[in-house]
Amino acid sequence: MGKGRPRKVEKGVLGQNSNVCSSGSLNIPSGPVYYPTEDEFMDPLEFINKIRAEAEPYGICRIVPPENWKPPFALNLDSFTFPTKTQAIHQLQVRPASCDSETFELEYNRFLEDHCGKKLRRRVLFEGEELDLCKLFNAVKRYGGYDKVVKDKKWGEVSRFVRSVRKISECAKHVLSQLYREHLYDYETYYNRLNQEGARGCKRGMPEERSDRRVKSSSSKRRRKNSEGEKTKVCKVEKEERDQICEQCKSGLHGEVMLLCDRCDKGWHIYCLSPPLKQIPPGNWYCLDCLNSDKDSFGFVPGKSYSLETFRRMADRAKKKWFGSGSPSRMQIEKKFWEIVEGSVGEVEVLYGSDLDTSVYGSGFPCTSEQRPESVEAKLWDEYCSSPWNLNNLPKLKGSVLRAVHDNIAGVMVPWLYIGMLFSSFCWHFEDHCFYSMNYLHWGEPKCWYSVPGSEANAFEKVMRNCLPDLFDAEPDLLFQLVTMLNPSVLLENGVPVYSVLQEPGNFVITFPRSYHGGFNLGLNCAEAVNFAPADWLPHGRFGAELYQLYHKTAVLSHEELLCVLAKIDCDSRVAPYLKKELLRIYTKEKTCRERLWKNGIVKSSRMSPRKCPEYLGIEEDSTCIICKQYLYLSAVVCRCRPAAFVCLEHSERLCECKSNKLRLLYRHSLAELNDMVIAVDKYCSEETTHSRNVRKQILGSNEPSTLTKKVKGGHITFVQLAEQWLIRSSKISQNPFSEDAYVALLKEAEQFLWAGSEMDHVRDMRKNLVKAKKWAERVRECVSKVEKWSGGQHDMEKVQLEYINQLLSTDPMPCNEPGHIKLKEYAEAARVLRKEINTSLLASSKISELELLHSRVQDLPVHVKESENLLQKILSAKVWLENVRKCVSEKCPAAIEVGYLHKLKSEILELQIEYPEAEMLLDLLNKAESCRARCEEILRGPISLKDVEICLLEMDCCTVNVSELKSLRQYYADAVSWLSRFNHILHNISEREDQHNVVAELTCILRDGASLRVQVNELPLVEVELKKASCREKALKARDSKMSMEFLKELMVEAKELHIEREKLFVDLSELLATAMCWEARATYILANEADMSDFEDVIRNSEEICVILPSLCDVKEALSMAVSWLENAKLFLVSKTPLPPAFSSSLPKLETLKELVSQSKLLKVSLRERKMLEDVLKNCEDWKNDACSVLQAAGFLYESTNVYDGLNTDLILKFELLATRIESVKITGLSFGVDLIEIPKLEDACSTLQWCKKALSFCSYAPAFKDVENLMKVAEELPSIFASGTLCSSLIDGVKWLRQASEIVSARCNSKRCKLSDAEEVLTSSKRVTISFPVMVGQLENAIQKHKLWLEQVHHVFNLEPRERFWWQILQLKEVGIADAFNCSELDLVLSEVEKVENWKQLCKHILGTSDEDENSLLGALQKIMLTLERSLYIYDKSCGLEARISCLCCFSDSPNQEFLTCSICKDCYHLRCLGPAATVAECSEAYECPYCQFLVLGSVSLNGGGPLRFLGKRPEIKMLNELLSNHEDFCLCIEERVILKKLVEQALACKTRLTEIVDAGLACVDKDISIISQKLTAALKASEVAGVYDHQADCNLKLAIARNSWKISVNRLFEGSQRPTIQQINQHLKEGLALNISPEDHFRQQLTEVKHVTLQWADYAKKVSSDFGALGLDKVFDLILEGENLPVHVEKELKLLRTRSMLYCICRKPYDQRAMIACDECDEWYHFDCIKLRVAPKVYICPACEPRKEESSTPSSVDPESLMDAKFVEPKTPSPQHTKPRKNPKRADSSLADHTNAFRSGIERLWWRNRKPFRRAAKRRSDLECLAPFFHLQN
Repeated sequence: MGKGRPRKVEKGVLGQNSNVCSSGSLNIPSGPVYYPTEDEFMDPLEFINKIRAEAEPYGICRIVPPENWKPPFALNLDSFTFPTKTQAIHQLQVRPASCDSETFELEYNRFLEDHCGKKLRRRVLFEGEELDLCKLFNAVKRYGGYDKVVKDKKWGEVSRFVRSVRKISECAKHVLSQLYREHLYDYETYYNRLNQEGARGCKRGMPEERSDRRVKSSSSKRRRKNSEGEKTKVCKVEKEERDQICEQCKSGLHGEVMLLCDRCDKGWHIYCLSPPLKQIPPGNWYCLDCLNSDKDSFGFVPGKSYSLETFRRMADRAKKKWFGSGSPSRMQIEKKFWEIVEGSVGEVEVLYGSDLDTSVYGSGFPCTSEQRPESVEAKLWDEYCSSPWNLNNLPKLKGSVLRAVHDNIAGVMVPWLYIGMLFSSFCWHFEDHCFYSMNYLHWGEPKCWYSVPGSEANAFEKVMRNCLPDLFDAEPDLLFQLVTMLNPSVLLENGVPVYSVLQEPGNFVITFPRSYHGGFNLGLNCAEAVNFAPADWLPHGRFGAELYQLYHKTAVLSHEELLCVLAKIDCDSRVAPYLKKELLRIYTKEKTCRERLWKNGIVKSSRMSPRKCPEYLGIEEDSTCIICKQYLYLSAVVCRCRPAAFVCLEHSERLCECKSNKLRLLYRHSLAELNDMVIAVDKYCSEETTHSRNVRKQILGSNEPSTLTKKVKGGHITFVQLAEQWLIRSSKISQNPFSEDAYVALLKEAEQFLWAGSEMDHVRDMRKNLVKAKKWAERVRECVSKVEKWSGGQHDMEKVQLEYINQLLSTDPMPCNEPGHIKLKEYAEAARVLRKEINTSLLASSKISELELLHSRVQDLPVHVKESENLLQKILSAKVWLENVRKCVSEKCPAAIEVGYLHKLKSEILELQIEYPEAEMLLDLLNKAESCRARCEEILRGPISLKDVEICLLEMDCCTVNVSELKSLRQYYADAVSWLSRFNHILHNISEREDQHNVVAELTCILRDGASLRVQVNELPLVEVELKKASCREKALKARDSKMSMEFLKELMVEAKELHIEREKLFVDLSELLATAMCWEARATYILANEADMSDFEDVIRNSEEICVILPSLCDVKEALSMAVSWLENAKLFLVSKTPLPPAFSSSLPKLETLKELVSQSKLLKVSLRERKMLEDVLKNCEDWKNDACSVLQAAGFLYESTNVYDGLNTDLILKFELLATRIESVKITGLSFGVDLIEIPKLEDACSTLQWCKKALSFCSYAPAFKDVENLMKVAEELPSIFASGTLCSSLIDGVKWLRQASEIVSARCNSKRCKLSDAEEVLTSSKRVTISFPVMVGQLENAIQKHKLWLEQVHHVFNLEPRERFWWQILQLKEVGIADAFNCSELDLVLSEVEKVENWKQLCKHILGTSDEDENSLLGALQKIMLTLERSLYIYDKSCGLEARISCLCCFSDSPNQEFLTCSICKDCYHLRCLGPAATVAECSEAYECPYCQFLVLGSVSLNGGGPLRFLGKRPEIKMLNELLSNHEDFCLCIEERVILKKLVEQALACKTRLTEIVDAGLACVDKDISIISQKLTAALKASEVAGVYDHQADCNLKLAIARNSWKISVNRLFEGSQRPTIQQINQHLKEGLALNISPEDHFRQQLTEVKHVTLQWADYAKKVSSDFGALGLDKVFDLILEGENLPVHVEKELKLLRTRSMLYCICRKPYDQRAMIACDECDEWYHFDCIKLRVAPKVYICPACEPRKEESSTPSSVDPESLMDAKFVEPKTPSPQHTKPRKNPKRADSSLADHTNAFRSGIERLWWRNRKPFRRAAKRRSDLECLAPFFHLQN
């Protein structure tokens, strides 16, 4: 099952690119439902396979079991507790991305610096609080970007991201839009462009021509360039030391593909990311840890643990809160759930007991491992324990591929339990490893499921990413986390099929592989779920494994291991076809990868360690690939440099940077074994014929690597040829004497063949023989070595076993030729002879001295003989026996020797077969022990006297043998003495002890122990008497401390007299207590017989508390008193005087029946009370009042039946109502004063309220009441009592009020939106004549309203009969105002309102497009006129650029005021006011020539206009297309509007400006000439005109930007070549890349110039690099010519020139450049010389060259060389010497006598060389002839 990631809760809102519709009316098709028969239900997997073809296209289905299948719920509901998780339902869909604000701020500031040249220096405020730009940006991205949010008016939804208040005003929406436009719109454009470039790059891949984008190594931390030329960090990798490692694979290798996070500087390889990247992305890059914020991360928070009862109460409260006490339908719950998910309800959190491991918390199904409840029958329990539909059994059924898994994987092999409540949900996901899943609902409310078929999974994921782009950007693996929901309606709208299933209790739900599903609970329920995998799952399992590998996540289990385990066990015909196909796939994959590794040079291989249980899966865990985290079951690659790191074969090149021959292939099965698995499974495939199987085998055979070749020295060799060569060498090695190195070398070489197929079986067999021979030879050598070492005196080591030697020598034939086996035979023969002698001595009787002599011979033998151990054991046993016998004879302590031990020593004499003199002494000691035993047995057979025992024990006190009978006798005696001591101790002060219960227990124990004694004692009868006394005292103490009955006390005193202990103090006290109790009992009997006062009863009860005896009459006294007190308490309600209570509290008053019952109960009381008479008086008063109330109600009834109403203005009738109401109120108050609940009081209240209503109704005849008053009166009439309302008077009044309500509703409806028609008003007016009671005032108002409506209709008809051009806006507005106030509902009113709404909507749309204020009515007209002026200025600029006459006026404000000071641009000749240009103009005024910003930008290219120039229109600029749509889409107005006339002129001018702009841009884009001055001037004018204009055209502006960009690029290229410094080749490449990005034409002059310069420069640079490393092959003069050519290039190539200059420096007497030969430097002049040129073999400590050595007059021997220096000399690479000599060193100059004879001959050459070396000039070639005369000198020097 899916596992949810517990994380912190967050708040937020959802949006998406497409409009998410409300879920109020979900119309989701239903999934299929199946009702299997009992026969079909027997095998779950067979039934699922049967319905799979029909159900799988739905992704889900519901199965209803047969009616007789009802498993009992196995858990104890009372004791079951479980943990929960808190689910924030309102955030499942509606939440922001967990984006880190600091990372966003860092990236945003970088964007501002690089593209805008500024920083965000101040906080952005929104409604007084700081605005989180990160959340705002992600929210707008969620809804499709700024343009789409504006178009769809989604700012209200966006605002929920940045503030907690749900509602937002229109003004705030506008402000939020402006803030985004100001701060984030440009960043959004930049962000989208980067994403598009990254997507294109991923599609293109990384071809070779783009390899220059890869990062090269450098000594500092490298940066990679993004699309804007910015530098971003990658990593640094040096060969010796690596300062950055990948956080995934923990390797610092492959730095060229390592990304560094631009915030935390942590590194990741692009192939280690999840999912991996194909190339380095453009722009800055941040890791997921920096992108995501823990503060805003979302997940299900672990909550508290609850019992099921507590959870049920919480669930019931939650459901009652949402839907009340009723039973809501599924549609209501479903609608409310999706409203919560979409964020329209508010914050909602629920609890869910999800993912409960049934191995910990228990399963709902019966299990054999669980205890059966008593309420379930054993037969029923066993039946469902073994049921195949029991989810505990399902994964392991026959036909399930998971039966091979023996690891209890929670949710997969072990079911999970789910305790849900209302709205608790499971989010969109598909099962781990693409398993099937089965869910069973045990009990409770239904569960609603949604499903998307597995075939539509890609479409589902695409919609999810489009709807939630910010969530997926922050968390690419979002769908793995199970925390996100999306309304199914959105999926349906985007063409993704969705199906729904409602799971009822007792139903199963099946989800199919890769089927995305989710849902929620409709209330409290309990479900259980588990995964399973039939045979058809295997291809889906492969997809799941590949998905885990793609996202670098560890799989649930190893798919490859599962396939191999299934192939090893028996499989049926259902599994075999799928299994064979998967095995063929992994065979082909392994074969391809292993062959590739072999070709790449990985020849080392070895098998993985075997499984302990290869027939099961999950017992042991494999290592995982450090990159993709997949299990490495079949194969892996490892290197010695990282022994703990493993990679899969696909990532073998990513392990390390070692050479291929250092790597090792680890494999579990060879290709031959995999092939055998395929063939073994193939026999189960019933659908394949024999012919198809033969074809399959031929295919497998053709796939063997017979043609696999590798390049070797001298050509190529095949894999098989290489193996045959190895076999030939292996067959010859056994004939030669054994060489361990040769065997090891062959075995290592064989490793490259062992992984292959069956064609390498001969290699494997030969390797086994070699391994066997090698082990045998090594063992023989080891044995010979041990024997020889032991014989040589190394006795501390273990001897070689003779059996081991015989085993080695018995090998036939010998595996190899090992000479040591001959010596081993000799040692073995000597050991056999000695073994024969030992066996002979063990069988015969011998002396100890003889045995010891033989044992010494065994010790000297270097081979261990097993029989020598028996010999040594016999010698040691004899010595031990003798020592033990001597100890027994000399023992003096009594009972120290066991009799059995003596018998054992006697038996050992016969076994050892040795005679000793100590044997007789042993027999004597044994006879004494037997005599003692006979005496003791005689005493124990009869009655034992204490005195006889004492005498016997004294006689046998010195016996040293431990006789058991004697020991028993001593124990019996000790028990008797101890018993007497205990009894005497108890008798001391026995009568004075308070713990007599302990005395009884002790005496009882003494009596029992005395009876069990073996020795007779005389004190036993005395114990029985003392026990009876103690029992009597115990009863007396109990009676003293607690209450006892009087009979018990009497019996106790009689017993004390019998035992003669009645005079003890305890019994004297008890007799006094008994007398007091008898006196109290007599008085109680008297007061019960005669009625006494309550005080007498209380005194008697008070006296009883002091008597600690149970008194018989006490209960009767208390009962009589309690009955009297209870009666008084009940009577208080009627006796206490009370104030009258309101009628609402009448239900709390005592009933009249209760009063009557109390009066009757008073006659049964035994206590005399005066309240009896008082209660009787109250009852009489209540009965008198009831008679008065009945008479008043009768008078009211007569009045309601009156028919004398007239016109409703009869004052006598109203007076009667008032008098009768007053009388009723008086009677009611009197009744309430009694404080008794009387049934007549509610009737009086009803009569009074009816009178008041009638009075109010009659009052409406004198005035026109408000509709609300009439409505309230009518509501009161509906609640009038039917007994009064049915009278004639009330019926007439009710009919009149109903008419009055209709009339008042019509009159008041004109002031609100609910209007009635004119015909309705006339009908109501007519019906007033049919009402008995008339309302003249209201009739007059109704007639007046009808007249006003008719007058308004005449005005409307007059206006609309005019021509449209004669109708004015103010007339329509006036008609609207009057119509809203006076008109009834009619078509004319609808017409007026629709026309006004149409015009107002058009104006509102205009204001929105133009960005004007809604409050100012004239703001639209002013904005249109302002834009008109800007278009006139724009046309003027275009006309001026075409050569028309220009007027002297400021181009900013278009004013020629002489009072303002002008600045004229020296390039374009346009004029600007100093005031309009701002502070920057002050500096420009001081300069000789002023250039305007536009000329600087376009012509000079020296400034940026990202923020806009001085001419930029500061208001909102509408697009021409939108203005044109405004003009064309609203041509059906019925009146003339001034704004529309101006808009038409405005559009005409805007189109004219667009035409001028298009002409200039087209000319600029088509220009390819060298001279760009004219087009630059035109583009400058176009830029000015477009900025001045108050409108814009998107396409034209884009073309203008492109033309300006191309023109700027040309200016940049021109400046590059005409600048003072020559450009670098990198700058040339950069400009060419920029030109390609701008689509510069190949015919363009500047592009051709760049291409030509690049070609020439690279050609020269390549040649220069070759020359610099040719070690002098090219002549020096040509090198100088090449240097001169490089210095004259138009490109700066200092690096290559430096190499050539270094190449031109010559060394030594040979005058050759540096060529890596060993050299030595002169300690005087620092000139370098080759060792071979100066005939020097070793480096001396100090060396002076011939040019620096002074001439000597006499010859001397060569310079001495320190011997140590000859040993320690190190040859280092020489550094290039300085062209001049340095100052002479202070080292002493050495004389060389060998120069004496050659001084004259070489003087001239030396002087010339000396002079030249000291002359400061660049090193040049010296003629070799000048130095040839010095060769003999160097020879002598050496």
